[in-house]
Amino acid sequence: MEIARRQLGENTRAVHLPPPPESAQRPLGTPIYRTAAFAFSGAEEYAAVLNDQVPGYSYSRIDNPTVDAFARAVAALEGANLSRWPAAQAFASGMAAISGVFWTFARAGAHVVASAALYGGTYSLLRNVLSRFGVETSFVNISDLDAVRAAMRPATRILYTEAIANPTTAVADLGRLADIAHETGALLVVDSTLAPPVICRPLEHGADLVLHSATKYIGGHSDVTGGVVTGPIELVSQLRATRIDTGGSLSPDDAFLLRRGLETLPVRVRRQCATASVFAATLARHPAVAYVDYPGLPTHPGHELARRQFDAGPEGVRFGAIVTITPYGGRDAGLAFVTRLRLAAPATSLGGTHTKASHVASTTHRQLDDRALSAAGIDPGAVRFSIGLEDAEDLISDAFVALEALGR
Repeated sequence: MEIARRQLGENTRAVHLPPPPESAQRPLGTPIYRTAAFAFSGAEEYAAVLNDQVPGYSYSRIDNPTVDAFARAVAALEGANLSRWPAAQAFASGMAAISGVFWTFARAGAHVVASAALYGGTYSLLRNVLSRFGVETSFVNISDLDAVRAAMRPATRILYTEAIANPTTAVADLGRLADIAHETGALLVVDSTLAPPVICRPLEHGADLVLHSATKYIGGHSDVTGGVVTGPIELVSQLRATRIDTGGSLSPDDAFLLRRGLETLPVRVRRQCATASVFAATLARHPAVAYVDYPGLPTHPGHELARRQFDAGPEGVRFGAIVTITPYGGRDAGLAFVTRLRLAAPATSLGGTHTKASHVASTTHRQLDDRALSAAGIDPGAVRFSIGLEDAEDLISDAFVALEALGR
């Protein structure tokens, strides 16, 4: 009996529904390809797509149209002023992106030079995980270029820094770091999470790869997790192979949210930076505050570098929206400061619409012992504020009330 000449059974009919309509009009919203698998015209196309012999999609752990739409959008922002269009790969989280870079470009016997002031998760990866696979890391003061140069070796494969350090807000001199890295044949890899592409574009300053925890400013609403790495196709194609083999792929639903976040990135970040500048300058004058770390303050050691390296909009240079406040009184004072805040939330992550406060030593950098905190320039009482979209005067009032309660 020919299948085409008989009525298909109800189960078959339910599975083999008509395909969705194709539209000649371009959707303004990014379509979500919520599918794990793709079908082919035949066995030859199936094999050709899987083997990268022809473009296409086979399995969403490998590639997905919605995920690619997000990655390409980030590449467009990061490469705005480059003569050659960069490529990008998206990951399930910022740490998946970071680990993907190290799995790809550092192997047994390799040496890494990294900033001592790093996000705690990155520090832990280098210190506790990669070390088990024969990768050695030297942590240095990334602002001391002589120390960076002295730490480089013939075996150094990666010079790793953050554009704005978390949480010290130290500003990396990307152009000079690129020169140091390339003198020894190493890659300069920049985590620019705290300086999204409307503040800084590290590829334009000589970086080989730039990465983001897209969970933060790119997503912008504390409702999605993701990571992304951008750079030349020669490097990113190697990174893609590692991502496929290790499985840290971004989901299409998360890719949709992250790409949507890019559309409001300039508007959000511009306001957050403006509020952060006022917040930092005002808090610096409070008698209970030992010091404030924020690149927008003229007293910040990286202020002039930030003015040269970061973008300026109609409102002036954008110095980021992370402000680290260190009250007098050490660890106990920092913990009490966070607890007494009522508007700024003691909450994880950063870059969202809500202002968040974290006692650094016990949360984001809990992986660092006292010695490592000291080497990174992090006071045990430091409190990191991620400035959101609230009114500046309300955030300042909240912080002042909390500081007054410290009793100094």
